[in-house]
Amino acid sequence: MTSEELRKYKEVQLIAKETIEFLKSFIKEGFSAKEIKDAAEKFMNEKGVNSFWYYNIGAFVFVGEETTISISGRQYQASDTKVQPSDLVTVDLSPELNGYWGDFARSFIVENGKVIESEFSKLPEIVEGIEAEKQLHEQFQSFINENTSFEEAYTKMNLLINELGFENLDFNKNLGHSIVKHKDDRIYIEAGNKSTFKDVDLFTFEPHIKKKKGKYGFKHENIYYFDKGKLEVL
Repeated sequence: MTSEELRKYKEVQLIAKETIEFLKSFIKEGFSAKEIKDAAEKFMNEKGVNSFWYYNIGAFVFVGEETTISISGRQYQASDTKVQPSDLVTVDLSPELNGYWGDFARSFIVENGKVIESEFSKLPEIVEGIEAEKQLHEQFQSFINENTSFEEAYTKMNLLINELGFENLDFNKNLGHSIVKHKDDRIYIEAGNKSTFKDVDLFTFEPHIKKKKGKYGFKHENIYYFDKGKLEVL
């Protein structure tokens, strides 16, 4: 990956991050998953995004107990489920700009009808899920190096998910994938994948988890890459 390619990836990922910031103030009680999806995609288009790489879906949005749903983009349709006064919303963004992908997901806590940060929340299950996602990313960052295999990362992080009292919701049980030019060329953080992180330029870590016997699903996704052996967040 050249420095110019990295710059282009950072450009489109920045749009994804700006979209998440926009949604923090946009999401309110009464909005449906479809309305949130449409608003996110419109925002990205206005920022210059000219396509969406994941089955032409720019924003994968779920509300409430539907946040536990894990399906392919082939089957996804945003629902009319509306945000409640106390709720959880997950948003997974897939912008593409001139052939370069962004990929970024976050979970939003809603209390008193608006988005708040976890430190101000009084919803224990939701706060625990948000904090578990943060811990998983911290452990992922401290554990992997360029020679770590995708399978090793999968095994260690799934063990940690279980130790934290959660389960992996992904319909294929993977925890992330390489960032490429064509979605069918992705390789995954999954059992049996002996490829190492030095074999790819960029990759995601995106555990989709649920507290055992809980009712909400949580997402937190970043794109990562190695720069002279040091792990960086795109």
